[in-house]
Amino acid sequence: MAKLVECIPNFSEGQRPEVIQQILAVIEGVEGVKLLDHSSDQSHNRSVVTFVGEPQAVKTAAFLAAEKAKALINMEEHQGEHPRMGATDVIPFVPIAGVTMEECVELARELGREIGEKLQIPVYLYEAAATRPERKSLPNVRKGEFEGMKESIHLPERQPDFGPARVHPTAGATAVGARPPLIAYNINLSTSDVNIAKAIAKAIRGSSGGYPSIKALGVMLEDRNVAQVTINVCNFREVPLHRVFEAVKTEASRYGVIITGSEIVGLVPMEALLDAAGFYLRLENFQRGQVLETRLSE
Repeated sequence: MAKLVECIPNFSEGQRPEVIQQILAVIEGVEGVKLLDHSSDQSHNRSVVTFVGEPQAVKTAAFLAAEKAKALINMEEHQGEHPRMGATDVIPFVPIAGVTMEECVELARELGREIGEKLQIPVYLYEAAATRPERKSLPNVRKGEFEGMKESIHLPERQPDFGPARVHPTAGATAVGARPPLIAYNINLSTSDVNIAKAIAKAIRGSSGGYPSIKALGVMLEDRNVAQVTINVCNFREVPLHRVFEAVKTEASRYGVIITGSEIVGLVPMEALLDAAGFYLRLENFQRGQVLETRLSE
């Protein structure tokens, strides 16, 4: 069986397509790597790229993408709704086939060291690759964001795992890790009151008493004057998409607000969508084998 690793780097640029195209070009130029998807959000000023391939090829592509982002993105000029700390903000590795989580952890550590030493960008290991319990959580790693980390990175508890103990003047800092599949899911509300989105996010996220595998923030989409709950579904088998949607809908109704739409950023496992279809269509005795594309691929 071929070894396949998925990599989903997030870049702090969502408003200049020519920059993203240059980053995509270096990824596609690596033999053994297949670009699967990319999406950009102007309000978040962020792009999410997904590619897959043999472990070492994927690591090479991730390094070249971080190197290109360093050359093209200046964090001193960056503003966006999504929390961020670097030009290449986060690089997660996900085991897909013939690869263990432990192998992805080793891959993350190899890449982190390379970025730190060759690009002189401080790197923090997170999720399964974390070297400290508190660094498993990406929000903890990114605390203070690019601006705040300039003042805190010299503190013992904020020392990076690799690279210099100072924020790179234009590229900031980068988090590199290994994790299971994650679904990036955003829900838009019929209000411009971002405090309502923040209250809903607090109610559903695990860190404040909600679902353990849910991370959520309330943000404002300035270009649309819409409040949004931006969510990471870290385990869709534990908390399926329809459960997240219904929880946000219930919380929103407390404020006289409705959901106007939602979006999935990047790729999503088919199983997650079939679960939602089964829930809303009230399907009885539904089997995965009834999906036409599933049968054709057998």
